[in-house]
Amino acid sequence: MINKQLIEPESILVVGASNNIKKPGGKVLKNIIDGTFTGRLYAMNPKEDEVQGVKCFKKPEDLPQGIDLAIISIPAKVVPPTVEFLAEKRNTKAFIVLSAGFSETGEPGEALEAQLLDIANTHDVSLIGPNCMGILTTTYQATFAGPIPNFNRNGVDFASGSGATAAFIMEAGIEMGLPFASMYSVGNSAQNGVEDIVKYWDESFEPQKSTRVKLLYLEKIDNPQMFYKHTSSLINKGCKIAAIKAGASEAGNRAASSHTGALASSDEAVEALFRKAGVVRCYGREELMLVGAIFSHKELKGKNLAIVTHAGGPGVMISDTLSKGGFRIPPLEGMKAEELLSKLYPGSSVSNPVDFLATGTAKQLGTILDYIEQDFDHIDGTVVIFGTPGLFDVSEVYKVLDEKMTNCKKPIFPILPSIITAKEAVEYFRSLGRISFSDEVLFGQALVKSYKCQGPVMEKPSINQIDQAKVREILNNCNDGYLPPINVQALLDAANIPRVVEAVVDTFELGLSLVDKIGFPVVLKAVGPVHKTDIGGVSLNINKESEMKKEFERLMQIKDCNGVLVQPMIEGTELYVGAKREENFGHVILAGLGGIFIEVFKDVASGLTPIGLNEAEKMINSLKSRPLFEGVRGLEPIDKQKFAQIISNLSSLLSAAPEIVEMDINPLLAQGSQITAVDARIKIQR
Repeated sequence: MINKQLIEPESILVVGASNNIKKPGGKVLKNIIDGTFTGRLYAMNPKEDEVQGVKCFKKPEDLPQGIDLAIISIPAKVVPPTVEFLAEKRNTKAFIVLSAGFSETGEPGEALEAQLLDIANTHDVSLIGPNCMGILTTTYQATFAGPIPNFNRNGVDFASGSGATAAFIMEAGIEMGLPFASMYSVGNSAQNGVEDIVKYWDESFEPQKSTRVKLLYLEKIDNPQMFYKHTSSLINKGCKIAAIKAGASEAGNRAASSHTGALASSDEAVEALFRKAGVVRCYGREELMLVGAIFSHKELKGKNLAIVTHAGGPGVMISDTLSKGGFRIPPLEGMKAEELLSKLYPGSSVSNPVDFLATGTAKQLGTILDYIEQDFDHIDGTVVIFGTPGLFDVSEVYKVLDEKMTNCKKPIFPILPSIITAKEAVEYFRSLGRISFSDEVLFGQALVKSYKCQGPVMEKPSINQIDQAKVREILNNCNDGYLPPINVQALLDAANIPRVVEAVVDTFELGLSLVDKIGFPVVLKAVGPVHKTDIGGVSLNINKESEMKKEFERLMQIKDCNGVLVQPMIEGTELYVGAKREENFGHVILAGLGGIFIEVFKDVASGLTPIGLNEAEKMINSLKSRPLFEGVRGLEPIDKQKFAQIISNLSSLLSAAPEIVEMDINPLLAQGSQITAVDARIKIQR
């Protein structure tokens, strides 16, 4: 729960305040005093009468009534009774607990944290922490770790699950000139985690006041559904969100009994969640701040960019980076280009990149940007790279750059690489309230990532496309574990997923009776072993009775084989679709090339259920093997719409059957407009 007293307190108490600013209780008080807080400020320390010029109370009973926010930095064991007294006797409604010694230390600390949470919930107060760095807002700056960034209401909102990491991340942003509107370090997240901060941002969003850029650092996602609901809602309101989710490798390479189990990890679920919500995923502090800085500029509405530089190398490198990422650096041609060239020094080039030489002037830069804004309609935005070898002061250039960034409708992204040689000029540019970048390649990579991220997926599949009653009837009569083939077949039928005609038999004669109906050639597969191909449990293209009998007898001798699956032999491009239930997240669906290729190439697309037709088709289009669907080198095209329908139907099946923990349909054989499931395996666990 986030309340007004936490966000905009009129009075603040620092419990454990100190004159020693190297202690958390001293540093947090100093930062509040030096910051923007204009309300009533109190301190509490049993050994002091005054702390840093602030009146100090020796015990809780001496405190006045109506303290909105208490910031606590005292030993963990005395935190719960202190919070209880303040909430009950002094009507304090918000608490930030900086103190460590709680759940991060083991069982005794866990019990102490549970007690603290119970007190907070019982008294209906807002709790941040424990074991956190604090909070920074435009109203007050309550943190014991630096640095304190430039704060204004037009800056970015930032929430972090780690205090030290939050400080490091902010340093990267400060270096770019990125302003902040708020920073929340939630520590152990006893009551409020990063998801709760996102929920508050969404529910308190005001179109005319709220900042539009939100940045997150997460080490866990306890409530993916809440995360999706509020991030997607914020993005639909016009916000941009980028996030780091650390701890990606925990389940990345664990052994699993199915292809999906091996390929889908908890990190894959995070990736699918971010993609579905429209959140840009970042993997490092610098990248997160770069994306946040890009989002803080005017919105880029197209892929055509102009590169303006006075140094050829950086222009080439960023052109390569942007082109590789799908942007276009189209030439500037015609009379206007020739006219622009005439206004520059001899040797300049306007072909794009626009190179106006090391001797280029502030006036020339302004002229170039005016032409791009007014005369080249096919250009959507401009990247300006301007440093200096130290021969002259570039402050005038940066002044013109600032003016054009204000007046031009097209976004202008400034890359100022001379962070040492032109340090004073760069600081001047940032003093104007501007954000700048120092590395053209890193900027280009971040621009590609931020531009490619699509908005939230709100579409849901129609549950009516499957027979829900039949699905429940089948599963209610099954035990946990891998389902027998007959039940797998029935579930595929209930989900309207096309499959081959097949039967499991335990005698050769029964198998032969099926062949009398479907004809040769046929496929025989051992039933029972998990990975049939690895142990020779599959016989293909059997064309006569004697060969079938020999292979039937061989398969029945394989360890754990309890029957033989008989299918018609069909051919086509092998596809794959599967699903895995991930704790808290629901089901992750993977789709791509099938057969042995799924293990060799691992060309799979992932999505988090529910998945409708449009999202399913986007998954298919993201595959590297996508050209196969369109037909290459004489191969017949694959019906993308039918494959997308199968993915969507599988999503509906999983909604009706949440006990499915792993599922593979591999291969799905595609023959033109027909896509047929040839082999499937389903594991359930209640």
